[in-house]
Amino acid sequence: MVRRTATADRVDRDRLLEFARARHKGTLVTTRGDGRPQMSPVACGVDEQGRVVVSTYPQRAKVANVRRDSRVSILIHSDDWDDPYVQIDGTAEVLDMPQALEPLVEYYRSISGEHPDWEEYREAMREQDKALLRITVERWGPIATGGFPPARS
Repeated sequence: MVRRTATADRVDRDRLLEFARARHKGTLVTTRGDGRPQMSPVACGVDEQGRVVVSTYPQRAKVANVRRDSRVSILIHSDDWDDPYVQIDGTAEVLDMPQALEPLVEYYRSISGEHPDWEEYREAMREQDKALLRITVERWGPIATGGFPPARS
């Protein structure tokens, strides 16, 4: 049996954003009113300003939590469980309609590219009353993989 050695690569902001732009699965951590963490699996992207963006609804717990305490963390996952991941810590803001509309277009582009009908997409976002979380990156951990500690492999 081949043992996989854990990795922990410290990277600069440009390399972090390159890593995050290529991955769209995350676990967002906000803080409940009682101080305990609240975790949400999310689809995420990175906007042109290097902020992590998440589409959501204003009624969700994560939105209420961010409105109360803007400090958040998000774990960006690779598609495969054993592939690299990174934790990003930052400050989130909530954009509600109508301010969220064009940032939601950018969010979609960051994950899926061009939409076949942008007016249809905009109308759907308005009808659903979508919101957008924007996370300003303040610090991050290493890009890591699991496995045995180097001394044990």
